[in-house]
Parts: sequence; C-alpha cells; structure tokens
Amino acid sequence: MNNRKILATIAAGALALGLAACAPAEDGGGAAGGGGGEGGLVGVAMPTKSSERWIQDGEAVKAQLEEAGFEVDLQYAEDDIPTQVSQIENMITKGAVALIVASIDGTTLTNVLEDAASQDIAVIAYDRLLRDTEAVSYYATFDNFLVGQQQAWSITNGLGLTELDGTAIDGAPAGPFNIELFAGSLDDNNAFFFFNGAMDVLQPLIDDGVLVVKSDQTDIEQVATLRWDGETAQSRMEDILTSQYSGGDKVNAVLSPYDGISRGIISALEGSGYTVGAEWPIISGQDAELDSVKAIVSGEQYATIFKDTRDLASKAVEMTVAVLAGEEPEVNNTEDYDNGVKKVPSFLLEPIIVVADNIPEVLIDSGYWTDEEING
Repeated sequence: MNNRKILATIAAGALALGLAACAPAEDGGGAAGGGGGEGGLVGVAMPTKSSERWIQDGEAVKAQLEEAGFEVDLQYAEDDIPTQVSQIENMITKGAVALIVASIDGTTLTNVLEDAASQDIAVIAYDRLLRDTEAVSYYATFDNFLVGQQQAWSITNGLGLTELDGTAIDGAPAGPFNIELFAGSLDDNNAFFFFNGAMDVLQPLIDDGVLVVKSDQTDIEQVATLRWDGETAQSRMEDILTSQYSGGDKVNAVLSPYDGISRGIISALEGSGYTVGAEWPIISGQDAELDSVKAIVSGEQYATIFKDTRDLASKAVEMTVAVLAGEEPEVNNTEDYDNGVKKVPSFLLEPIIVVADNIPEVLIDSGYWTDEEING
C-alpha cells in the first residue's frame, strides 16, 4: 500500500538503525511517535506484560524502530486472543506499513493477517511462529531446538553427568535420578521445539535408566503448561509430589522450559518441605528473568537460558527495514520452520546457558542486568 512513500526514507532509517543503541525505551505501552514517524507506522503486537521478557522485547523493538525513523504502535494483549486480534485490526486501520507480531496463539491470526496481506502490509513473526498463513514474510527467533538441548544439558550438568555443552564426564554417577518434565503451551509452536530438543538429550538417559520419570508423564500433551502459566505449573508439581513422592523418594531434577514455570515449581517444592541444599532438585529455565537470576544466585534454580531480547529486536527491525525497501533480509534457516502453509524464511539467534558461575560475564558485563539489580 504506502510502500512507495516510505522508500525514500528507508536508507536514512537503515543508517539510523545502525547507529541505534540497544537500550530499551522507558515507555513500553500504547502508541508512540518518539521517532517522528517519517518511515511510516509499524504495529508491534506483544502477548502479555505478565512476563518480564515480553516487556523488554516490546521496549527494545519500539526503541529501535523509532531510531530508524518509524512511528510505533506497541500493544500488549495480556494473553487474550480476541484482544490481540482487535489490536492488530486497529493497527491495520491506522495505516501500518508493517507488523511485528509475537502471537499468543500462532494459529488464531490467519484472518487478520490475510487482511494485512491484502493491503501489502509486511508481517514479521517475532519469536513465535505465525501458523497456517501465507501472510507471514519472515521469522526472527532463536535456535529453539538448541534451547531445549541446553535446558537438558543444564540438568545433566547439575546432576554431574555432563559438561554444560553436553560432553560426557568420565566417572559420572550411574543414577538413577528421579526427574519430572514440564513443557510450554501447546498453542505456541516454540514449545514443541524446546521439548523435542530437551528430549533429544534426556530420552536416551531415560531409556538407559539413568533418569526415571516416576509420574510416567513423558508426552508433551501430558506435561504442557497452558499459557506458560507459573500457577498452573505449581499446581501440577504439587500433584506430582503428592502422588509420586509422598513415600520418601525425592525428585532430583525438573525440566522447566521457562523461568515463570520454574518459579511455580520452586513454590511447590517449598510447600512440600524441600529446602535448598543437598536434597534440592536441579531446575532448568529460560529467559534470564531477574527473579529467576536471583533464584540461581540463591541456589533455588540451577540454570536459565539467556536469549538477548536486544539482539532479537535488532534482527526484527532489520527485517522490517529490508522488506519495506524491497530487499531480502538476511536469513540463516529456510527449512525448519514450516507453518503448515509454507516454510518461513527465518533468522535464528544463538542462546546461552546461564548458571551461577557465568552470571557476571553473560548478564552483567553485557549490560542486560546490573550487579545491583541481581545482588543488591
């Protein structure tokens, strides 16, 4: 639709993007025009503010788009699908030239995205794949299968079985270790990548009897957590502890795909009388949320996976600028992200395992969190 009008400003916008700082803007909500809007309006649809990471994602995308000369309409749908649909409809009505969408449920936006496509509005999927539509142009995310592997490696490392990169340790204990499994929300395509990556590491150990799932809940449909909700995870963990571990056995490890779920698991363990120390389980996580980083310092959570939202925001903005300029953005994966209609060209960023020992190097030195925020 208005692409011709903005092409003259793309080069300047791209230059501004290259000079943009990665620090997020202070105001993360609603429509904003701090960048002047010379490049046109870009709608940014985020799922919720209940997760710290999505706030950081939204603010980083907004700041970098504004630095590139765009007006930004940033909206959070609080995990309500009709709200997100309505927000995207309003962005289209306002004349958005592009949409960056982190969906609540990637299968529910087909119709509104087809409306965007009919008006020549570029659509970039952000961290969560948009499914069942031709309308998505590109996908910016992390290597999500690797994320799952890293979560599993953090568990095997905590149990003394492997190094953090999965390399076997000579003389490692034979087990058996009791482990329980959690997965993300079934309406999020990433949940399957995370779980499949983790089980690629864990299933051979389960088959060999090194790891034992006392609940026998090993299928993703059994272990999924709707909306990645920590309270839902806490309730399920409480049920598992009551039904499987009331006779004196202890759970030694818990696969958790997300820090908010990890905190729910921690609450269930504390409520069942577990104390941090020799009997405390190894618990994985994801997103390096501040409360969970603090939990790693205190010994409640063993590890998290750091996905630098500043880098992901940069990639999504780069894709947006390139598409609007009629260019092909840089991608590094064209095969693995099939949305049911097409294989979506994607750029996968690399995640990093964070444990207590490398918090200063990975999170503090990079400026993601300060020492005072973590330890103050």
